[in-house]
Amino acid sequence: MHRYDRQRQGLALGMAFLAGTVDANGFLVARGYFTSFMSGNTTRLGVDLAHEPQMASLPLTILGSFVIGVTAGALIARKWNGHHKRILLTVVAAFLSLAAVASLSGHDLWFLALATTAMGFANNVFSRDGEVTVGVTYMTGALVRFAQGLAARIAGQPDRTMRGYGWLWCSLALGAAFGAFLHLRDAQLAVCSPVAITVALLLVALVVETRSASDRAG
Repeated sequence: MHRYDRQRQGLALGMAFLAGTVDANGFLVARGYFTSFMSGNTTRLGVDLAHEPQMASLPLTILGSFVIGVTAGALIARKWNGHHKRILLTVVAAFLSLAAVASLSGHDLWFLALATTAMGFANNVFSRDGEVTVGVTYMTGALVRFAQGLAARIAGQPDRTMRGYGWLWCSLALGAAFGAFLHLRDAQLAVCSPVAITVALLLVALVVETRSASDRAG
């Protein structure tokens, strides 16, 4: 996070907020499964295999959708490096729109699969040389970096490379609270709101990439 300028940091925080919103909707729709937290889904898969094998198809579908999204997103990031943020966010908006239509039509499984695929694509928005530089849909690593930075500060050796990760976690938590708040009051609005958030993030990405191109040209 510390390597990025304020606009990119803001985009990363917005992506985490989006992930939290989508994840909360998925959690409430699927009653305990996630659209972006694959560690949790993997644990649920193990529990289902042990206790209710007939339920294992749901986490398997979610995990497979996520892998497909990440793989396709990584290919896009490799091919259109420098313009990949706007392309990926356009794809994310498209998949979230389809997910909203599926949910409004009563097809919860399709909603989960499409929303999870969107989150897979989203993980490649911040990537370099085929590797993710900022994880925007999972926060275990961010919390570890935050805690390590806290320890360094307590020890009197503050480490600027650890800055920003606490805010990243807060953004995802706020997004989850926002998504749950909407879902419990108006489920239809809740499944549509991530599309609007993604469009706003797409506009930010356009500004970021346009300025980067101008800087290189200059």
